[in-house]
Amino acid sequence: MISTVISNPRGANACRWLGFVWAVCLCWGLLSGCSVAAVRTDRLVFGQISDPSSFNYYLSTDSATRDVLAYTMGGLTTTDPDTLLSMPDLAEGWEESEDGLTYVFRLRQGLRWSDGEPLTAADVDFTFNDIIFNEAIPTSSRDVQRIGEEGSLPQVRALDQRRIEFVLPEPFAPFLIQAGSPIMPRHILKPAIDDVDAEGNPAFLRTWDIQTPVEQIISSGPYVITEYTPNQRVIYQANPYYWKNQDPSLAPSPRIPNLVIRLVDSQDTEFLQFRSRELDSYNVRGSDFRLLKQEEERDQFTIYNLGATLNNNFLAFNQSIATQPESGQPFVDPVRSRWFRDLRFRQAVAHALDRQGLVDGVLQGLGQVQHYTISPASPFHLSPEEGAPRYDYDPELARSLLLEAGFEYGEDGFLRDEAGNRVRFTLQTNAGNNEREATGSRIQADLAAIGITVDFNPIAFNTLIERINSREWEAILLSFGGGGVEPNNGANIWRSSGRLHLWNLGSQPGSEAEGVEVTEWEQEIDSIFAQGTRELDFESRKRLYDRYQIIAQEQLPLIGTFNPLVLTAVRDRVEGVDPRPILGALWNLDELTVDIQPE
Repeated sequence: MISTVISNPRGANACRWLGFVWAVCLCWGLLSGCSVAAVRTDRLVFGQISDPSSFNYYLSTDSATRDVLAYTMGGLTTTDPDTLLSMPDLAEGWEESEDGLTYVFRLRQGLRWSDGEPLTAADVDFTFNDIIFNEAIPTSSRDVQRIGEEGSLPQVRALDQRRIEFVLPEPFAPFLIQAGSPIMPRHILKPAIDDVDAEGNPAFLRTWDIQTPVEQIISSGPYVITEYTPNQRVIYQANPYYWKNQDPSLAPSPRIPNLVIRLVDSQDTEFLQFRSRELDSYNVRGSDFRLLKQEEERDQFTIYNLGATLNNNFLAFNQSIATQPESGQPFVDPVRSRWFRDLRFRQAVAHALDRQGLVDGVLQGLGQVQHYTISPASPFHLSPEEGAPRYDYDPELARSLLLEAGFEYGEDGFLRDEAGNRVRFTLQTNAGNNEREATGSRIQADLAAIGITVDFNPIAFNTLIERINSREWEAILLSFGGGGVEPNNGANIWRSSGRLHLWNLGSQPGSEAEGVEVTEWEQEIDSIFAQGTRELDFESRKRLYDRYQIIAQEQLPLIGTFNPLVLTAVRDRVEGVDPRPILGALWNLDELTVDIQPE
């Protein structure tokens, strides 16, 4: 369906629209004087701590952008809430050949874009061939469509107005999931694909950016964006041409006429707005839970426990030795990249982290230590009992590993490398995410205990994404989300050519690099991901992805931190809530209604 994205928990609706993603206080005495916002029955209000970076889905790598766009888009398939398998969305069904290599989808009758123009097989052909498969467009969605060792792509062609054919070079287990990729309007975007500059860059790379008037953003989903005010709000109205409205056998959809996303500066602000009844939903942090649980009945909301998140929360180092093509300058200081590429250094850092302290202190115990790249919520998770390595908290072992690697401690207690360079680097995360800021401060203290100096510098989320894409960072504290339970949805992270292979990012369209070196273990993971999509039997696939998890744990490109419980508070005035593990509390957004609750 989609690729994994860099996650910045939106809070009010951390579980995104199901069709696209399966995926971070003041005392009551002060709050009691706050005015209560007027309650309306024609809208649902969420919060989000980052603005979108674009309105172009296929150019985004961050959850803030995809969260904003999720309500406006549809794909050929979506996810069945009961089985978690693929089911029809814009397509009314499909036929599969006996060899599993050819699929023919038939679109629903009378599909239209939000501007009233017909949505046809030509739009599907355009989306896959001209956007997703276009090597001039840097999109993570292409990474998860690649098939086999060669990374081939399906052949896609429109057969007529309603039928579209996909021909695969070999069996591809997650194909029906990837067929859910959002369809884009050919009649609007084709000129931007055809308009290519002297360097071969299509105008599409500048199309539907954040300056685009929202009335130009065409939708096929349940809502259309009608207003965007930076740092304040995104407002949506129901799409009158949404396909469920064209089917007389279905109830009008969506049933709530308007959505509002309030863009706030921090999770703390979002928390205050929920408590003052300005928001209808809120992703509860561990530090909020005790207080909100006491207020649950009085303030007429319900906290739903949806179990462990599928997100991968991690600390990562930039191991790149690549250089800028024009200047020849390295993206990362060679002294620091040499530290970061030393496995014993990464192992030492892993042993120095008091993860249980993070769970207890940051999450208030509402979560668990995250050692591994695949969450325990996934059937593909590899447990320690199955042979997964782990790095328990052991500062003395961390010191021993550093000494073994040739580092030494000075009389001042600071760690230095063999050349006498003091081990010091900058750790960044997104400002306003209070859990990550608290985590970064604790990591700073943990590493100081083994002589490593960390300059912790939270910055704006979109600025952080820009630095990742340009390789201008040393260490980051982040989360990957949106990939769901299908391991191949993380191919854009784990394949060495992936758009989010951030610890050793290869050359990308618009972000070239020279001298990228792919290690043997990265090549082995490349092979595993190619084999994993070829296997159709679950147990055979799991054995392959078990091996990938073992390699990831041995090599530590991502050092896990914690796995919080997904706790979502929803106002009782929101009717039709049907919380599901993995899917979230508001997965059936287009079926929800709102009502006024008596005071």
